[in-house]
Amino acid sequence: MNDGVRVQNAALWSRLLPKRLLERKLQNMEPSSTEGGAEEKAIKNHPTNPPHKVVRKHGQELEEEQEELAEHQPLEQEDLNFERWKRRPIPERTLHQKIADLKTYLWNAETSEFMGRSGKSWSLILLFYAALYAFLAAMFGGCMFCLIWSISPYHPTYNDRVMPPGMTMAPHLEGHDIAFNASDRKSWKKYARSMDEFLRPYNDGAQDRKNIRCTHDAYFMQDDLEESAERKACQFKRSWLGDCSGLQDPHYGYSQGRPCVLFRMNRILGYLPGQGKPINVTCGVKKGSAETLGEIQFFPRSIFDLKYYPYYGKLRHVNYSSPVVAVRFAGVQYDTHIQVQCKLNGKGIINDSPTDRYLGSVTFSLEVGA
Repeated sequence: MNDGVRVQNAALWSRLLPKRLLERKLQNMEPSSTEGGAEEKAIKNHPTNPPHKVVRKHGQELEEEQEELAEHQPLEQEDLNFERWKRRPIPERTLHQKIADLKTYLWNAETSEFMGRSGKSWSLILLFYAALYAFLAAMFGGCMFCLIWSISPYHPTYNDRVMPPGMTMAPHLEGHDIAFNASDRKSWKKYARSMDEFLRPYNDGAQDRKNIRCTHDAYFMQDDLEESAERKACQFKRSWLGDCSGLQDPHYGYSQGRPCVLFRMNRILGYLPGQGKPINVTCGVKKGSAETLGEIQFFPRSIFDLKYYPYYGKLRHVNYSSPVVAVRFAGVQYDTHIQVQCKLNGKGIINDSPTDRYLGSVTFSLEVGA
């Protein structure tokens, strides 16, 4: 067999076999008995390494030719058939198979496993989480104990609240709007009910039982007592509000077109208002003519007496009753929408804050119909 035939056979083998198999094929090829007589004689005369060198030389040449053919030879149609490389769809499982797998997952009798874990594995997991949550609970309890131990329940450690007090009013139902007709009971009944609820803690009987009667006109200081000792509170009786108490007139003047409004200064722990002088209340028309508001009456007076201050907190001042100032608009003009503003006045009081309209003052609308 001549060299040309061997090269052609090698090229054919290169298409069918990988490079490693091609190398082995070339090394194991033997010349034919009919056409290779001269080659057999050469091999006999030189029985050492030259034949292997020839084969190796031809192998290297065949490798180079194979690389050139791989670069220039186009892909066959069978190589471009990507459908055979697609993942075959998994056959859909029946409901019976799914239930069987679920039962096996919950309890595998062969391996004695529950939900994929043995009894030892579950025991170790439960022990770990029990120790973890016990540690977290102990740490949380220790932090809460240190926090409660370090703070006082009677007064705040840090007081960053704005010291000038605000003011609340009653009745307070649908915002700060009071509108009714004196002849229509349904229109003002809700305001009278709100006043009753506001004044219930000030009933004379309750004040006589719980609080003491104070006659001095100075701050009622009780700092010399123990921190946890209960402080005494001065009486403020409902009957002191006169025509706005709801005792003589249960309708608080609403049935007569002469409504009453109650004002109370907000509580601030340890606050001494007025710096030794009482805080007084004034009311007027915010927008419009002052004549539309008419006569204004105050009960019992237009001031907050100093004897009700300071306030010692909910735990120590158990029966504390904030003083109340009642305002009666006895000459309000009918069928007129009036913007009324009532203010606190005194040293240390802020009643014109541009950011908080309830600081030291209350603004409400008043409209009385015949």
